[in-house]
Amino acid sequence: MAKTVSGDSGSTFQTLVNLWPYMWPSDRPDLKSRVAWATVFLVVAKLVLMLVPYFFKWATDALDGELAPAAWIPGILIAPVMLVLAYNAVRVVQLGFNQLRDALFAKVAQYAVRQLGYKTFVHMHDLSLRFHLERRTGGLSRIIERGVKGIEAIVRFTILNTLPTFLEFALTAVIFAVAYGWIYVAIIAVTVWLYTWFTVKASDWRIAIRREMNDSDTEANTKAIDSLLNFETVKYFGNETMEAERFDRSMARYEEAATKTWTSLGWLNFGQGLIFGLGMAAAMGLSAWEVTRGTQTLGDFVFINAMLMQLSIPLNFIGFIYREIRQGLTDIENMFELLDVKPEVEDRAHAKPLVVSEGRVTFEDVHFAYDPNRAILKGISFEIPAGKTVAVVGPSGAGKSTISRLMFRFYDIQSGAIRIDGQDVRDVTQESLRAAIGMVPQDTVLFNDTIRYNIRYGRPSASDEEVRRAADLAQISDFIDTLPDGMKTMVGERGLKLSGGEKQRVAIARTILKAPPILILDEATSALDSHTESEIQAALDLVSRGRTTLVIAHRLSTVISADEIIVLRDGQIAERGNHGDLLAQGGLYAAMWDRQREASEAEERLRIARETDELGVVVRRRTPEIAEGT
Repeated sequence: MAKTVSGDSGSTFQTLVNLWPYMWPSDRPDLKSRVAWATVFLVVAKLVLMLVPYFFKWATDALDGELAPAAWIPGILIAPVMLVLAYNAVRVVQLGFNQLRDALFAKVAQYAVRQLGYKTFVHMHDLSLRFHLERRTGGLSRIIERGVKGIEAIVRFTILNTLPTFLEFALTAVIFAVAYGWIYVAIIAVTVWLYTWFTVKASDWRIAIRREMNDSDTEANTKAIDSLLNFETVKYFGNETMEAERFDRSMARYEEAATKTWTSLGWLNFGQGLIFGLGMAAAMGLSAWEVTRGTQTLGDFVFINAMLMQLSIPLNFIGFIYREIRQGLTDIENMFELLDVKPEVEDRAHAKPLVVSEGRVTFEDVHFAYDPNRAILKGISFEIPAGKTVAVVGPSGAGKSTISRLMFRFYDIQSGAIRIDGQDVRDVTQESLRAAIGMVPQDTVLFNDTIRYNIRYGRPSASDEEVRRAADLAQISDFIDTLPDGMKTMVGERGLKLSGGEKQRVAIARTILKAPPILILDEATSALDSHTESEIQAALDLVSRGRTTLVIAHRLSTVISADEIIVLRDGQIAERGNHGDLLAQGGLYAAMWDRQREASEAEERLRIARETDELGVVVRRRTPEIAEGT
């Protein structure tokens, strides 16, 4: 694979050098052949195009009676009507070659777009969790979208337009120098130079405006996606107007920048037209003077006019190509920056696949901090024996969920070691490590697809029968059977069409299908009501049976049966033991247990009181009816 395109090169040429392996792929001879043939047709089209003004000149001279046939040319071939037909035929042929060129190159351009888009997508998944927590999804998607379009513009315009433009300039200069003298070449050269200089300067000025417009567009898109993803939260607080105003403020900045973009384009086009008009006036005036003197024919005057008009097309392409390439570079600037971001966690040079023989997990004096100034884990050590369950509990911010992230190696620890069957997780491949660990998180996020797709995500190669079996074990089959579309039911954005308990059961089924030897339950029931919690807990107990299981819990009632309970406080192990031992110690765990028990009892008393009150209301309403009946 070609090296990453760097936005820091600051050079269009360097960018094209980096893009070249995608336009001339070493492993695709079919695409190389397309590039070669497209180049051939490009040159042929320009050579044919040079004949167009000649037929125009000959037809004019024939009509003026100044075209004398050569002895070897039949007179009918230089008849005005035939020359007019030939003039139009050549234009059609030239157009045909151009279209054939574009058709051949289309696959090459789309291949480059696909490869760079794929590389960016893969790179996004290679980046660390920290990167994605600090960036906004809406902004990232917009950057990638614009970057892919920018790549297509650069690939297409540099190959299909830059080369033919320079070729046409060269041929035009040769024709004018040979047929009419260097004075016309000088006029054309000055015109082209001024035109190009003005285009470059004006386009550079417009780039800053374009960048401002892109930033405003990204901000507006980010706010829109954030607001829609948090649709329910917006409704809870009745903040639709506030969200609309935030979005409108971003769109107002975009409106202002976009207006400047189009206004500046108008000035650019006017300046280009003025420069070319002056150059054309000089050349045409000189030719008209020579016609009056008899040194040129009327056909020569028409020929020079046709050549200059024909030259205006590639001249316009100079401005257009430069603008498109510069704007394309601006559009892919942030995308290139993303490609240059190095993953925080990478496989070591000689990393080997993890071999799980027992499933024993060991933390050895682990120190970790997200920020160097704030330590999260301060030298914790514990072991989860193969097939056993260890629970980690503690106050909020103690570092419980950090442990699960470190096991998955979303981050690398500063010191110590995390081992699975004696293998340091930093010495094995990330793919094999994550394949060996299953996760049921607190906040289950599902893909906006079917229930079957979301369950099968645990093992994409699983059959429908295996998916159904996993759903049975997760105790969600009965619910699925009540749905009109069954397994084909769409779950909505982030699974919002399902309840919390239903989403958790889908997550459990997904993990059952993955069948990992090591399981992490990260506060998997803390967001559920007591009744649903007990049902989900039964399914979790079934899943964890025989597996090495780490339970990160907020509700202590879910870890009573754990083989060992570790109590964290301020990133250190404060207490450890089974449920009975920790209660007997009368320490932090016992205090947490008492508080939760009191809260549960208060909740139960409130529930009973409500049910009693509702029953009393029913009895009072029914008493007159009962008395009347007696």
